[in-house]
Amino acid sequence: MKFFISFILLFQVFTTVSAQGVSNLTAEEKAYFFHIVRKSPILEHNIGRYFEYNGPDIRFSNKKINYDSLEIIIINQPDLLFIRTSEIAKSPKGLLAEAANKMAIWELNKTLLAKRLGDKELEMYQTQYEIFEEILIEKIPMNAFKYEGGKRVPHPKLDNVLNPSLSFSDKKTLVGTFSFLDLNDQLATLEAINASINKYVEIRAAYFYRALGGEAKLFKNVLVAAGDGSSTSGLLEEREKDEKGRWNKGLPKAVGLFPYQMRIEPATKSTKALIEPLRITANDFYTVGNHKITNIHMDVWGYNAEKQTTVVIEKNGLAYPLFGSGETRFLSPDSAFGKGATFASVINELKSKISKLDEMIFGKRGFDYWIEYQEKRKQEQLLKIDQNSENISYLRSGQITTSKKSKKVGHDMVVDKTKSGKKARKVRQESLVQQYAHLEAIKKKIEQLKKDKLEAIDLQAQYQRKLDTYLTAFGRNWATFTQKNGLFTFQDSTTFDLLTQEFQFPAKENSEAFEIRLIAIPYSSVSNQADEVMLHINVLDALPDYDARLQLNIEDEFASDQWELKRALLTEADSVAVRQFFEALLDKKLTFKTIARGHGLGKWNGAKVVKDNESKEMDSYPTATAENSGKYDSTFVRLRKTEVLINLNRSITLEVNSYTDPVKSNINITEPAILDQIKKYQLTKNQILSAYRSAEVLLKLRDEMNVLAGEYFDRTNAKTIIDRLNTEVNNTKITVGPASFKINQLIKR
Repeated sequence: MKFFISFILLFQVFTTVSAQGVSNLTAEEKAYFFHIVRKSPILEHNIGRYFEYNGPDIRFSNKKINYDSLEIIIINQPDLLFIRTSEIAKSPKGLLAEAANKMAIWELNKTLLAKRLGDKELEMYQTQYEIFEEILIEKIPMNAFKYEGGKRVPHPKLDNVLNPSLSFSDKKTLVGTFSFLDLNDQLATLEAINASINKYVEIRAAYFYRALGGEAKLFKNVLVAAGDGSSTSGLLEEREKDEKGRWNKGLPKAVGLFPYQMRIEPATKSTKALIEPLRITANDFYTVGNHKITNIHMDVWGYNAEKQTTVVIEKNGLAYPLFGSGETRFLSPDSAFGKGATFASVINELKSKISKLDEMIFGKRGFDYWIEYQEKRKQEQLLKIDQNSENISYLRSGQITTSKKSKKVGHDMVVDKTKSGKKARKVRQESLVQQYAHLEAIKKKIEQLKKDKLEAIDLQAQYQRKLDTYLTAFGRNWATFTQKNGLFTFQDSTTFDLLTQEFQFPAKENSEAFEIRLIAIPYSSVSNQADEVMLHINVLDALPDYDARLQLNIEDEFASDQWELKRALLTEADSVAVRQFFEALLDKKLTFKTIARGHGLGKWNGAKVVKDNESKEMDSYPTATAENSGKYDSTFVRLRKTEVLINLNRSITLEVNSYTDPVKSNINITEPAILDQIKKYQLTKNQILSAYRSAEVLLKLRDEMNVLAGEYFDRTNAKTIIDRLNTEVNNTKITVGPASFKINQLIKR
């Protein structure tokens, strides 16, 4: 109950976000949001213009803005900062999640540090700490508790482990000193802390995400680290430095909060069992399904420019590897890397070692060759020993003769050379001893070769297992892709946007499992040491075209079988989006196209209205009953829709789509050219009605924007905008099934 009450106190402001600006963030939170957006190039580029600061400009002597000072000013005068949440909501969802995640990490870092400092410092973060502690209590093992005054509380020594500045190795060593925890409890405690951090950050990141105007039913937020757990130089600093090497007050790194996945390494003859962090981590997720896009955003922390950060997403056996740039921390499907170690180079090095071992074992001059060579030598030596043994036996059993003195025969002196058999046998026996010694040396050589071969085979098997692990982690079936202007499109229509770091699985009806792996690059192919890398992963649901800069939804506002729209399309709330559209039109490098469609019958696919190619038209609406309101039933109303979408992403696209409900239309059509098309392509009146409505909305939008261009810009720029817009709209053809109509065929103005 305590957790539930605290949760409500902390997060009850979810529903208090205003349409235009943030009303529920504290002054400190607003100031820090401003700070992290301005300091992050990718956030500044995409959402920076929606953080409108109207206070004094404070700069360093080198003319760079002093954001630490601005942060203090905003805290003291929060009205100086206005955040346009309605516009931020149309920005890439993952970037909002990245900003929200940084806020949540910042808050937890502040909270845990305050807890270490004392009750006075913790006072302003007391509610946050109670929430974190309640999550932790649910997860830590029983032996990690201590009873104080009859109440069970986490052991006070755990406070030291919660220091966000500690490396994993430090935490593991510290937990290892706790006599009240065995090795399994130590692992469970560390895992509980990790799970608590991830849960807290996910809850708070979701809150900050919504406070910025973000919308999502699914919000998965994960922090994960991979490596050997050691402290890399500069990696675990709590603050970043400015251009003069001074500590910034803001932007704590706090990468000690990124959890490692762990296991217990079994004991060996020479080592005790110990807790080890994984060098390759895996997190499991599911796509959204329900005809929604699955939006994945990843941002790298603890980046090492000498080791290529490697992340692999895999779904249904198809892998999408993403690689860190040599100059930035951004990921890309392009594996080009200027210098340093890559995972591909590690794999190739390991393959080379396996190949050399294979040659050493089975090659022309490998172990098998030398074992066979030595076996032949052994057989030859055995043959020599047998022959020598036979000669010795013969000498033992044969007649013994003695030598005689030399005698003169004629003029010559003749000597009798007959040797003593005893002496000859001795020579043979000495030779036999040497032969046996040589045989033993050969046998030992064979034994050593066989032992070396087994060791080489075992080493090769170890390398092969490691290679198999690496290849599986890297992905055995890579998705092919094409790339245009930083937008990568894979073979299955999955996309990755280099500019926003958004990875998107296309909308599908059914949910599918996928995995995200983070790979720490080892120092060598056989090294167990691997430099740390930290990753933030966010997974969200997204409606198709959610990021259209201008989004107008006209639902059931036309009279039956009519297309005249009496109300204005644009309101003051659309002013920022319209200005951005106009600014884009002034950029002649951006291509501009208009798409307009009359879809006819629409259907609800669970996420939005889409064209219905299967249902048949109805003669009339159901009779209204207590359960069914007939024509005005919500299932019919939502189908009578016309939408306007303006996308400003690498090009300018103005799109209009119109749908009708399934009841037959009685629209009166007299234009001969249109009647000919209806007959030729067997078009329905509902299709034609939706085409008229698309044309009407497009022309009305053009007229309203012509007026606004004159209000927002000077005469020269306004003329450029109006001319470009009018030319494109006037040349637009309204697509209806296989047919198309010029806009002035449908409506003449």
